[in-house]
Amino acid sequence: MNQKDIAIVFDCGATNVRVIAMDKFGKQIASHSLPNETDEDPHYPGGRIWDLDKLWQKLASAAKHVTAEIDCNRIAGTTVTTFGVDGAFVDAQGKMLYPVISWQCERTTPIMANIEKYVPLAELYATSGVYPYAFNTINKMIWFRENRPDVLENAHRFLFIPSLLIHKLSGAFKNDATMMGTAMMADLKSRKMSPKVLRAIGIEEELFGEIGEPGSQAGTVTENVASETGLPEGIPVFLAGHDTQFAIFGSGAKLNQPVLNSGTWEILMTRSKAFKASAFALDRKITTEADAEAGTYNIGQNWLGSGVLEWFSRNFYKEFCGDELYQTMIQDAEQEQPGSKGIVVDPAFYDDGYGSEGGMIKGLTISTSRGQIYRAFLEGLAFRLREGLEALETAGSSKTESIICVGGGSKNRLWNQLRADVCKVPIQLIDQKETTVLGASMFVFTGAGIFNSLTEARNQINYNPQLIEPSINSEVYEGYYQNYLRLRSGK
Repeated sequence: MNQKDIAIVFDCGATNVRVIAMDKFGKQIASHSLPNETDEDPHYPGGRIWDLDKLWQKLASAAKHVTAEIDCNRIAGTTVTTFGVDGAFVDAQGKMLYPVISWQCERTTPIMANIEKYVPLAELYATSGVYPYAFNTINKMIWFRENRPDVLENAHRFLFIPSLLIHKLSGAFKNDATMMGTAMMADLKSRKMSPKVLRAIGIEEELFGEIGEPGSQAGTVTENVASETGLPEGIPVFLAGHDTQFAIFGSGAKLNQPVLNSGTWEILMTRSKAFKASAFALDRKITTEADAEAGTYNIGQNWLGSGVLEWFSRNFYKEFCGDELYQTMIQDAEQEQPGSKGIVVDPAFYDDGYGSEGGMIKGLTISTSRGQIYRAFLEGLAFRLREGLEALETAGSSKTESIICVGGGSKNRLWNQLRADVCKVPIQLIDQKETTVLGASMFVFTGAGIFNSLTEARNQINYNPQLIEPSINSEVYEGYYQNYLRLRSGK
């Protein structure tokens, strides 16, 4: 008898869609990816949507490649992870009544700015825990209420985008708790949709159905899908959901151990048993979401990270590319002393790099080198990390002992050392790179009964942790960090 030891994860990102076969020990057996992009909304000039049929065709094609490379008798089950907040209304047959409005669409910006027309912001934030981003699902609900009430009148369900894909796989109508937690319409403590918030915006609670937990079975792969994807008909389809939650779980993070996902954006989150959606947290732009495990919360902040560094490299290191580019920049910056000869990067660079306010690089002289500027950017991002870390500790009533760092930015040795020095805690690197898919696969294996618990599933993974300890420069950076806070406050 073949052992059921492979999970198939459909992972839909904003720039790429992937299907990955992962074994129970966290080894990637096969994968295939294709580019993803939004389309213009045919019903709303200038609006951005996800074409679900086109998205599904890409995922089905990717699955065909993956299933051709593996023994499909070993598949224990399959699941789906995606970005948050987006979804669509469907009728009783599962037909979409309007395309999936993308989080990149700007039509909801004025709705969030005037949300108190429906519900006080402080009350909404305290209930949902979610920071008031313009792309939040609640704003799309209001947009439909104000602009397309016919869609609401004919809707059977609102399905978040992982559930739209779960429906493609199995025919099931089932939302999950992690996506619900991104919507700004949930009661985060009860892990259900908030009847009070839904009443305030005129949306029926029944439209979301019963919210399922990650790892619970939604259905099985249908005959038609088996033909399209190569997946065996009848294999279990399990719920997963929002990619961030599964990346945190897949990193091996313990409770109150922050995880920094370092990419174009820096996303800092920690798993906590408590949260405070207070005026302090709102002012610090803290967002809290539903962890993949019930009874746990993910408290987080985000800011622009490698997106700033990419701008810098394009303008200051034009003659280099690829690995040579990064190694040259790091080597140049390593030759400079802490403080970068007085070069200071305005924090607005990280918080508003794509906005109208912009930021400044201060302290430039005719002898300033590009290595000094690059080091100043890395130091500034390390200061921003500590600022976010302290805000999360306050919001979650926790104390950090180490930070797990994953993503592309985790490969930068100097940046990691600066993070450890500034934050005064070790930076932990792990061998596992696909933490979202890894985390989702654990819920498949546990749901399928391969493991008795999620803890058992996670204990099978060899993370091979490597610690970067704070250096003797840690005390030097304390003074520079205080200067950063003064700059931040405008003093």
